[in-house]
Amino acid sequence: MAKGFLANLKGVDAFGKTTDDVKIKTRTGAFLTLVSAAIILSFTLMEFIDYRRIYTDTSLLVDRSRGEKLSMRMNVTFPRVPCYLVSVDVMDISGETQRDISHSVRKMRLDPSGKEIHGSRSTSLKNEVEKYTEDQPSDYCGSCYGGLEPASGCCNTCEEVRTAYINKGWSFSNPDTIEQCKKEGWASKLKEQANEGCSVVGRVRVNKVSGNIHLSPGRSFQSSARDVYELVPYLRDDGSKHDYSHTIHELTFENDDDYNYRKARITKEIRTRLGLDDPLRGTTRTTTKPQYMYQYFLKVVSTHFKTMDGQLLKSHQYSATHFERDVAEGGRGDTPQGVYLQHGVSGVPGVFFNFEISPILVVHTDTRQSFAHFVTSTCAIVGGVLTVASLFDSMLFATTRALKKH
Repeated sequence: MAKGFLANLKGVDAFGKTTDDVKIKTRTGAFLTLVSAAIILSFTLMEFIDYRRIYTDTSLLVDRSRGEKLSMRMNVTFPRVPCYLVSVDVMDISGETQRDISHSVRKMRLDPSGKEIHGSRSTSLKNEVEKYTEDQPSDYCGSCYGGLEPASGCCNTCEEVRTAYINKGWSFSNPDTIEQCKKEGWASKLKEQANEGCSVVGRVRVNKVSGNIHLSPGRSFQSSARDVYELVPYLRDDGSKHDYSHTIHELTFENDDDYNYRKARITKEIRTRLGLDDPLRGTTRTTTKPQYMYQYFLKVVSTHFKTMDGQLLKSHQYSATHFERDVAEGGRGDTPQGVYLQHGVSGVPGVFFNFEISPILVVHTDTRQSFAHFVTSTCAIVGGVLTVASLFDSMLFATTRALKKH
């Protein structure tokens, strides 16, 4: 019975065999076999390369993060503005203000040729001021010269006198008449650095809310719920060579993951592969006007990268537009096309980065084809090529036999 069942099972054999005696081998069939093998090998190799290639799927989500902070890494060079005229200030819509940031920002003095002056990595003239104050008697109390006195009632340094003048709303235009400034040699040191430039390098930690970062002259002070800037007299249009021409070597927004060297390296590699470069890198703006304001409007988008090994790397990308104008014109001006303009804010000279946080979260996920997909594609290649070659060989063989008969 078993033999009968097996004998009947042969009827469903889809792969019928023929004996060698009835097989006919031709040169055309041999040629098609070699061509088919080459095609199968080539297509299989391409499929394997495609199987090993990493693809990136991009999706958009609503950014639900709360209470986070982000860092802005900057490297900006001012070839014709000395470091004492550059103050880094941060303000955001939450009301937080950081004035004259120095703990995470390094200012390097540059000579007129743009080379760093070695041993000059300081943010102000504070080293000389400290030496001066150490020589003062312990009971010394300097005059504020009519300015708004601090809580101590004394202005022992030129900087404190200048602050008192600003808080009073006065212009600090003649430091040579101030005793503290003369003893510190404040004016002479400013003149020594008059032809220098400045390179501002560092990180600024900000809240993840809309705000702005100012690189502008003097320091900003909070007065009557608005910012009052000291416009130093050296920036007035009196033939001075100071202007806020600048080059942005780097400007990126970073997450806490970028403080981890390994994660930062992987993030940088992924950003390079996806072409997510810093849009302001290498930007150069030039002017010959001392009271010129540059504004950059940045739209910051949170970006996550999911790697093949399951890591989640957090970063940011941004888009940028810019606007510039001569603040010496006040609130009014004309465009090159002769269109009359009126500005709502008079503005101050400097470089301003106004950033806004997007509510969108971009997620880039690395993926790869499955092994099952690779096997299925390989089988399809082999079967398809052999089937087509077999049909083509049959057509050629039948045509050849028909021609021989005639």
